[in-house]
Amino acid sequence: MAIQESPSACIAAEEGSIAKAVLMPGDPLRSKFIAENFLTDLKLVNNVRGVQGYTGLYKGTPVSVMASGMGMPSIGIYSYELYTQYDVENIIRVGSAGALRADLELGSVVAGQGACTNSNYINQYELGGTFAPIADFDLLMAAVSSAGELGIKMPVGNLYSADTFYDAANRNMRYQKMGVMAVEMEAAALYCNAAYTGKRALAICSISDNLVTGEELPPADRQTTFTNMMKIALEAAVKMAK
Repeated sequence: MAIQESPSACIAAEEGSIAKAVLMPGDPLRSKFIAENFLTDLKLVNNVRGVQGYTGLYKGTPVSVMASGMGMPSIGIYSYELYTQYDVENIIRVGSAGALRADLELGSVVAGQGACTNSNYINQYELGGTFAPIADFDLLMAAVSSAGELGIKMPVGNLYSADTFYDAANRNMRYQKMGVMAVEMEAAALYCNAAYTGKRALAICSISDNLVTGEELPPADRQTTFTNMMKIALEAAVKMAK
């Protein structure tokens, strides 16, 4: 039997096996949870380095779910290959974030209209200035519309994509003063890749901890309890396919 070669360096999926819309959690176990609980006609299309990717149907629309790993270098690799090697049009990050506002309760959902960052990821483009990574407007509006239809409150605003999980300089609270809603570790790189390749991206995050109140969810709960953001992302993917 002939071996089907992958067109990608880090993804071993066969050409044509990944849908135009991809939900991208950081955690491979969350990828598995989304696929098994929301998709039908499910197929495992990638499992290189434990980065599980699945393709199936959601309400009759082909959708893929693939883990990105943690941080901007990792999502930078996987999203770039999906955009350039697998002809993916829409990537929706579905992950966790730390709230920088006291009114954001644990488990609530936010959408990143933009993503500030302390990363040097943008320097690769040699723009000679400061680039503002932002979400695709149509994809964002599809998510906002979907959240409204589902009756889920979803604030929209700025995220802070940090290169460090433990921040010795305590920059997180400085960004709070600029009105940033929450801190996470991937959106800015995803938005840059989408802009560079002419594709669409959006980050929808569930609040796992609140840096203002000190509240936090147990690590195990973060794999399986953030279903509202998953539903919003899936409904947005369906809208973008029409």
